[in-house]
Amino acid sequence: MESIEITFLGTGTSHGVPVIGCGCAVCSSPDSRDHRTRTSLLVRTPECHFVIDTTPDFRAQCLREGLSRLDAALFTHHHTDHIMGFDDMRRFCEMQDLRMPVFASPATMEALRKAFPFAFEETQSWKNYLRLNPSEISGSFQLGETTVFPYSLPHGKMVTTGFVFRRHGRRILSYFTDCSRVPEDAIEAARGSEILILDALRDRSHPTHMNFEQALKTSRAIAPLGTYFVHLSHDVSHARKAAELPEHCTVAHDGLTIRVGGA
Repeated sequence: MESIEITFLGTGTSHGVPVIGCGCAVCSSPDSRDHRTRTSLLVRTPECHFVIDTTPDFRAQCLREGLSRLDAALFTHHHTDHIMGFDDMRRFCEMQDLRMPVFASPATMEALRKAFPFAFEETQSWKNYLRLNPSEISGSFQLGETTVFPYSLPHGKMVTTGFVFRRHGRRILSYFTDCSRVPEDAIEAARGSEILILDALRDRSHPTHMNFEQALKTSRAIAPLGTYFVHLSHDVSHARKAAELPEHCTVAHDGLTIRVGGA
């Protein structure tokens, strides 16, 4: 069976952890798992390597993971902590001599055009510049042999995009971050996923993010083989929260790599 590799490039909320100017127990923790860059994911299939979101920490994340290949980028939404590493994709355009496929909702694509207008210019041709092949998401699409199904998620006044990834009839991964809940259509599409990745900001409630109680309820409804929680604030101690979670649920940390299928 083929092996799919999933790496958590970042697992933190918009401030990152440690938070600037904070001396709380988590921000001053010696546990490297409590050091969180902004949330982003790398997925490597046999024929396509892609990221979900390019955070302000994207360059450092790529260097940390020794990343030298990138075939596409997907975007959940256009908040600063999810897009501001966008221009750092230019190095992959140079190394691979490609126009980077970029997938985003119409609203997010428009925000990217406004933030990085130079990258969308039709005359952009220099090999070492960011050159794009942009695609607005209007339904399912292919990344090699992976079919990607997008779902709308509520996130305050905006709508973010969650993704369910299928290969050869298998729901290999469902990814729902930056949302206050996961709607029923997305739950049904994700049900039985091999890997489920969920937003879980903290224990206390929040108007635009799920807390752990909500995320655990969502995980039970989807019933995946394994659940990983991301977009974690400095309220969350990795060791303490990991000890509280039920079986098959995990607090993700930066650099964590999991494999689906294979030996």
